[in-house]
Amino acid sequence: MRLVEVVAGNAEAPDVMGAAFALAKNLKKITVRAGVCDGFVGNRILSHYGKSVYSMVLAGASPYKVDKTLIEFGLAMGRFAVSDLAELDIVCANHKGLAHIQSSHETYPECADRLCQMGWFGRKTGCGFYIYDEMARDGRSDPESDNIIAAERVEKKTIAYDIGAEAIVERYMAAMINEASRIVEEGIGLRPLDIDIPLLKGYGFLRWRGGPMQYADTVGLDTILGAIRHFQRKDPNFWRSAPLLERLVIKGRTVSSPNV
Repeated sequence: MRLVEVVAGNAEAPDVMGAAFALAKNLKKITVRAGVCDGFVGNRILSHYGKSVYSMVLAGASPYKVDKTLIEFGLAMGRFAVSDLAELDIVCANHKGLAHIQSSHETYPECADRLCQMGWFGRKTGCGFYIYDEMARDGRSDPESDNIIAAERVEKKTIAYDIGAEAIVERYMAAMINEASRIVEEGIGLRPLDIDIPLLKGYGFLRWRGGPMQYADTVGLDTILGAIRHFQRKDPNFWRSAPLLERLVIKGRTVSSPNV
């Protein structure tokens, strides 16, 4: 990966930050400045929109349909294929490590944990959400994974319903843009480019759409905020709209407006 996030703490001197950027440049890395928080910019956004796709699966979508839809949208890989590649045991360990900052109202889909309990850690074990073998090096769907997800829906008394491709993309992007807006407002990322560059250069976001913040301006912030408020009716905790996004819509401005 060419992306490097240089994290600026409260006590870093400007020359130290400058030296870090210079070193990354000499290593031919693409560098962005980030503030201090769990996950910094890229991984924090990854974690947040990851929760949205897991919740879609718990609500009734197939993980394979979600991945197929996101690839057709233009992403390099689907979210569940990424989880398999990143190794599910590590994904689950990260979740447990962040449990102390999660809301007690947050619904956590347990399907990944259950796959790990069976020793299915993704690509490295030959199975996770997908099965990997000589016939399917990039993975093929696994009926047993579907059964595990279906059992969790029954246990949690979830009434499954079909989620169409357009709705999958809408939720995925709304979650990403909402969290990205919080990151800018908190000063973790100082400007929209501090969001778009990491997602483009390190997380496989589709280049021709310009990054999630550019995409938000293209679609329209009022449309994005409207979607967030719609989803908020069922899950007000996760879909709490970012204040920055609300202010920009009220003022009729874009994310890329100066001095947001």
